[in-house]
Formats: sequence, structure tokens, C-alpha cells
Amino acid sequence: MTADNIPQLEQIPDAARAALAEFLEERRPVVGSIGAPVTRSIAYLEDFVLGGGKRIRPLYAWAGFVGAGGLDGDEDLQAVLRAASSLEFIQACALIHDDIIDASSTRRGKPTVHRAVAGRHRQAHLHGDADFFGESVAILVGDMALAWAEDMLQDSGLSAAALARTREPWRAMRTEVIGGQLLDITLEATGSESVELAGAVNRYKTAAYTIERPLHLGAAIAGASPTLIDAFRGYGRDIGVAFQLRDDQLGVFGDPSVTGKPAGDDLREGKRTVLLATALERADEADPAAAATLRRLVGTTDDPADIATMSQIIQDSGAVEAIEEHIDTLTESGLEHLHAAGVDEKVSAALRDLAIRATSRQK
Repeated sequence: MTADNIPQLEQIPDAARAALAEFLEERRPVVGSIGAPVTRSIAYLEDFVLGGGKRIRPLYAWAGFVGAGGLDGDEDLQAVLRAASSLEFIQACALIHDDIIDASSTRRGKPTVHRAVAGRHRQAHLHGDADFFGESVAILVGDMALAWAEDMLQDSGLSAAALARTREPWRAMRTEVIGGQLLDITLEATGSESVELAGAVNRYKTAAYTIERPLHLGAAIAGASPTLIDAFRGYGRDIGVAFQLRDDQLGVFGDPSVTGKPAGDDLREGKRTVLLATALERADEADPAAAATLRRLVGTTDDPADIATMSQIIQDSGAVEAIEEHIDTLTESGLEHLHAAGVDEKVSAALRDLAIRATSRQK
């Protein structure tokens, strides 16, 4: 990659996909040598990684690298792109496993990996329980994604010094996303109504590995100062949480043709979101009967009428407006981190645009 063909920020998603396709092609002979069943299973991972998603994590990693002056350094830019693209395997692992945990049937408008594998099991009239087989294969496919994320980063071609600098954000990111998932399922099991704990899930399950750590990773590769890294992390934390708050809104009120998931999916699954906790808190004060109905129904029914009832209670509570205000506040505070650190105006403008797209997105 030369100075004449350095990708612009808007080109990173396509460039990342190409890097991932190349990596997967390189792994094909090794996978094939193990056996045809493994090839068939890994095909689901290939389809998942290459077939959808906005590549937001590589995008932010590249933004962190460029924002820290990485283009003026000595790192091979194709190596940086490969390192940034490895984040897509972290996401694949997280989402494939998350869909099993949530018993989700669709992702991006298609059957989730475990459902697709179970369907193949049934069609082929294989032995044993189809759903158990589907979940087992999906768990292992997600594990492979996590392993390949490490491989793609370590074999990216980054200098030894840059790789050493990736250790802190990379290690922290993996711990945070898994820890956030553990926190998430525990809140569901206990029926938690804590806004604070739901916010912690947003921070660690989503914000950290979606925006905060990718920015940190890119900046670390470039050898950024602690001050700049702190500014990027502050931006990433606030914008990442706002990103998840928007996702929570879509999980209740989103259009299935846009989100790729059934309407009210979070209510059906009993997700303990900030939106739900806020609605319960407000309904307890204004309409205790409605609050009791919401508590009784959430996570216990898939009846469309019940889902509609819960959605209306949340809407009537004023929680939606409260979350919108919170999203706006977080967006402003996230951008202020950049301003306070004196981040280059061109970089700030790009991150401002990304923040707006992330927090007002329709998936």
C-alpha cells in the first residue's frame, strides 16, 4: 500500500472485508485437511464474517491510527489494516455465542448460525438432537473466530514494537466483552432493575469492544501519547454507550425489515436494558399497575399482543424520551473529550461524523 492508494475512512469497510477474505482463503487448506465436516462448519463463519456488518470496529481502529499520526510513521499500512480487520473475528465470536445465549433465531435478516446448522441437521436426517448439534457447532465456530482473531493480529505484519503496544487494549478488550456478557446474563437471571448495572453491560459488552478499544488499538499501533489515548478512550466510551442505547431502542421499536430481527426481541428475551430499567422506574411512580404488567410479561411471552402491551407501557412511561436525552448528552461529552485534548480538527471532524452515524443509525 503506497501513499497514492492509502484508503480513506469511508473505504475501510470494503478494504477490511478484502483483508478478511484473504485471511480466510489462506486458512482454507488447513481446515480442509482436517476433514469435510470441518470445512462445512467453518463455511458458516466465512458467511458470517464476509456477508454483513458495517465493519465499524476496523473503521474506528483505522481512525485511531490515522488520528495518532500513524500515516507519518513507519508501520506497513497493509499490516495495520489486517490488524484492524482482526476485530471482526472478535465480533463474530461475540455475536455467534450471544445468539445461542439469547436463543435468537435471526441475525441480519438471516437464520443465526446455530439455527442454520440445526436446519441442515434436520434436512440431512442426521442422528441426535438437531438443536443440540446446532448449538455445539456454533459454539466451536465462535471459538474458532476468537482463535483466528489472535492469529490475524499476530500475523498481521506489524512491527514487534507496535505488536507490544497492542497488548494492553487487546487483552483488556477480550476480558471486557466476555465479562460484559457474563454480567448481562446474570442481570437477566436475577431480574435486575438497576439502571447502573444495565449501563455497565452497555459499557463492557458493547462500547468497549465496539469503539473504545478499537480506537485505543489503532492509536497504540501508531505510538500515541497517553493523553491522546485517554481522549480517544473517553470518546469511545461515551459514543459506544450511546451506540448501545440506540440499539436498545431498536430492540423494542425497530422495524424488522431494517434491524433484521423480530420486533420487540429484547422484551421477548427479557433483556435487562437501560431502557427497560428506566421505564420500570418511571412507571412505578406514575402507573404502578402498568409497571406490574411490564414486570410480569418481560421475558415470559412471545405473544405479539403482549409485546405490543409492553412496548406501549415503555412508550407511555417517558423512558424513550429520557434515553434520547441521554444519547444526546453522551454524544456531546464524547466529542468534548476530543476538543479538550486538542485533537486535530480533521480527525475530530471524522470522529464527529462517525459519532452521529453510530448514535442515530438504523440497522
